[in-house]
Amino acid sequence: MSGDLRLPPEDRGLSPYTGFTRAHWEATADGLVRAAWRWATPGGALLDLPGRPSRSGVRSDGLEGYARTFLAAAFRVAGAAGEDPYGLLGRYADGLAAGTRTPGRDDTESWPPVRDHHVGGQPMVESASVALGLRLTRPWLWDRLDDGVRDRAERWLRGALRHTPAPNNWYLFPLTVAGFLESVGRGDRETARAVERGLELLEGWYRGDGWYADGDGRAFDHYNGWALHLYPLLHARLAGDRALLEVYGPRLRAHLEGFSLLFGGDGAPVHFGRSLTYRFAAGAAVGLGALTGYTPLAPGVSRRLLSGCLRYFLDRGAVDARDGLLTPGWHGPHEATLQSYSGPASPYWASKAFVALLVPPDDPLWTAREEEAPAERGDRVLALPAPGLLVQVTGADGVARLHNHGSDAVHPAGGDSADARDVLYGRFAYSTRTGPTSAANPPDNHLSVEVGAVASERCRIRPLGAGHGDGWGWAASWHRPVFPAGAPVVPGLRAQSVTVARGRHELRAHRLVGLVPGARVRLSGWATGPEEPLVSRLHGLYGWEGPAEEVRAPQGTAFTRWAVLPRLSATAPGGGTVVLVALASLTGTGDAGPLAGVAVVERVHGEAVEVRWAGDGALTRITFAPGVTVTHAPG
Repeated sequence: MSGDLRLPPEDRGLSPYTGFTRAHWEATADGLVRAAWRWATPGGALLDLPGRPSRSGVRSDGLEGYARTFLAAAFRVAGAAGEDPYGLLGRYADGLAAGTRTPGRDDTESWPPVRDHHVGGQPMVESASVALGLRLTRPWLWDRLDDGVRDRAERWLRGALRHTPAPNNWYLFPLTVAGFLESVGRGDRETARAVERGLELLEGWYRGDGWYADGDGRAFDHYNGWALHLYPLLHARLAGDRALLEVYGPRLRAHLEGFSLLFGGDGAPVHFGRSLTYRFAAGAAVGLGALTGYTPLAPGVSRRLLSGCLRYFLDRGAVDARDGLLTPGWHGPHEATLQSYSGPASPYWASKAFVALLVPPDDPLWTAREEEAPAERGDRVLALPAPGLLVQVTGADGVARLHNHGSDAVHPAGGDSADARDVLYGRFAYSTRTGPTSAANPPDNHLSVEVGAVASERCRIRPLGAGHGDGWGWAASWHRPVFPAGAPVVPGLRAQSVTVARGRHELRAHRLVGLVPGARVRLSGWATGPEEPLVSRLHGLYGWEGPAEEVRAPQGTAFTRWAVLPRLSATAPGGGTVVLVALASLTGTGDAGPLAGVAVVERVHGEAVEVRWAGDGALTRITFAPGVTVTHAPG
């Protein structure tokens, strides 16, 4: 176990998979908060943690340290009915008084004011954590403040209601602030409008299968759990609003049906999307489901996922051994995992996982015996048509994979441009054991078209459907291969792509239209390295030239300092339309075996590809036009 945490002995009777109990969760919250307070200003308003500043500057980063650790302390104390063994709430009360005394002043304690998102707007994010912390701890903190401090705090918080959020989950920050103000008798038309606006936008972002888009585009990632479900459901629960609970609760239950498969047997969440430095916050939706009752998971399964995720990161260096601080990164520090808005205190949004502590100690979440995680219960394939995702897990190695045919980071008003490339969205596949290679290295799980020496990117993703049957599933999409600025433009170029998953195997079929003569097409597989006992294979079934080559990615991934990946190549001799088919696999067991002979392409005719599987003789048929359809018939 890493860092300054003083954890109790394991309990392998109650928790045979992780050894963790509620006491471990409380000790982790206490340890993380206490360690961070060593870096507080004299008045406690800012926690200036060491490290590279974010683009918002050190004062905003200091507020972030206060607000995000306050959230952990609030869940901890509220979950213990006010028990505060280390006097944490007194420190946060002092910090609130100091920070709101003269907001915006360039002194030791003053908080930056809340402004529009594009002009130093990060304090709006932190206002939600401050408000939620105050709402959760009201009897022990807010109700004991003098009127002057309460008035100052309200004035600062109202900045979130009067300024423009970013056009995504940020609209839930004013909602959270307004909900708190209304809960302490300070509501008015302004707070009512903030709640109404947030819920109105959320309705428009709901796409089905329990998934919200993070704004008007097609970004589906971990923000679903730790923001888009968390804030409105907590607001509804704290307000006792049954009508809202009956809207958002069933959506959370549906979300957890698929999302619960995206934790590996080792506890890791799928490495996909932005803000991954929040780490075990990925479990927030699981804890929220247990708290509200809107979950398909048995209590022992929920705790298995929650504690597995928490322990996964504690065991792998997420907490610095020297000072007990959460590091910016994935396992330990990892620069490529971060965004420009990430600062030294950003990882403390991991505090959202401690929502599980609001579940009472005598609840089955904490008293039931741990059960297997969904990823440990044999092979499973699940399609999520609304977000355009395909989930594939293998029980033998506990690896969970996410095949991405619907989620991107492209601004809804933006066009197809290589400037929008993002390795955390643009690859075809992600997993709980691998991370994408950096933008400076050869890409993993990628289809590229090379014209001259310039390779294309996959940015905006258009889903074409998804579905599953007994033991198999598929998802499809199309995209325009786009090139960096100044590179050649290829009009009419487009790629249709289909992934079919069975067991550990991934059938990858691509149809490219509009290729120029001599264009080079490359397809890569999973990136692995020496730190992980994984086997990545890629085998050409149709249209590729020769066997896969091994390509090096010296910058590695979040999982390994140095990586290699398999890659296939083909040349379009006459241009026009090309169909290419390959078989890929990622395996964490020693019996990976070769892919040659697993499946063969029986025929390619017109717009259809037929693949015969050797093991059982099943036939997969993919039709690319006029629309993509996939059928799978037993042998």
